Amino acid sequence: MKQRVTWINVRDRWQLYVLLLPALVWLGIFMYTPMYGVIIAFKDFRISEGIMKSPWAGFKYFGQFFSTTIAFSTISNTIILSMLSLLIGFPFPILFALFLNQLRSNRYKKGVQTISYAPYFISNVVVVSILSVILAPKGFVNAMIESFGGTAKLFMAKAEYFRGVYITSHIWQTMGFNAIIYIAALAGVPPELHEAAIMDGASKPKRIIHIDLPSILPTVIIMLILSIGNLMSVGYEKVYLMQGGTNTTVSEIISTYVYKVGLLNAQYSFSTAVGLFNSSVNLLLLVIANLLARKVSDISLF
Repeated sequence: MKQRVTWINVRDRWQLYVLLLPALVWLGIFMYTPMYGVIIAFKDFRISEGIMKSPWAGFKYFGQFFSTTIAFSTISNTIILSMLSLLIGFPFPILFALFLNQLRSNRYKKGVQTISYAPYFISNVVVVSILSVILAPKGFVNAMIESFGGTAKLFMAKAEYFRGVYITSHIWQTMGFNAIIYIAALAGVPPELHEAAIMDGASKPKRIIHIDLPSILPTVIIMLILSIGNLMSVGYEKVYLMQGGTNTTVSEIISTYVYKVGLLNAQYSFSTAVGLFNSSVNLLLLVIANLLARKVSDISLF
């Protein structure tokens, strides 16, 4: 009976499924088909023999990774950088969306939105180049520090500044774009709630706390679950570009290690094993975060 109802829904809404088809085709081709290559992690892959004809190696490369001295440092660096980015960066889009929602002028609001979105579309190469100029020993930031009697600092070279620079620039890049979904959620808040609160004498801060935040809470929880599910997925491009000889103790993460070992040193089986371990941890974190969210708030992805 349930299957029959499903097919009736498909028949009556076939236009929607046609619109969905290109996205499903893209997902299958670019996201699921490449998963075939994960087999390399369990084989002594040789390009001349191909994936299927290469001899099986079992969990050899997983053990090889955990036996290296760099395994602990790359995993810990990835976790620390991801956790700090999540704890510090996650609230900013929410606060920014709440701020924009309070603006009266639509023209000013659209202008601020456009300016805040722009950094997201700037290449990481350009972003790191900008950081290198601004934070150079004779750059703007050090000039300001020296004008107040301080001494110039090597922000891009010193290990102790790497995480701060990365997280700050990451917030600047992504805050406006990530706020879009919260702005959309706030647009769905019934205006009658605010009108009733104003009649009762509620101030703006109280309306934000008691109306806006509860209204977008389901969206916040879903986005938090997704963020936790991507906790180990720190992109290698920006980190790799920011790396220097003196900051690799904190900047060498799993993705940059996989890039160096896999593409630069052509150790495909080893790098695939490391990448598969990273993805497995992400999947585990996603499941755990979803279970906790469903238990605490009855809101979950699945």
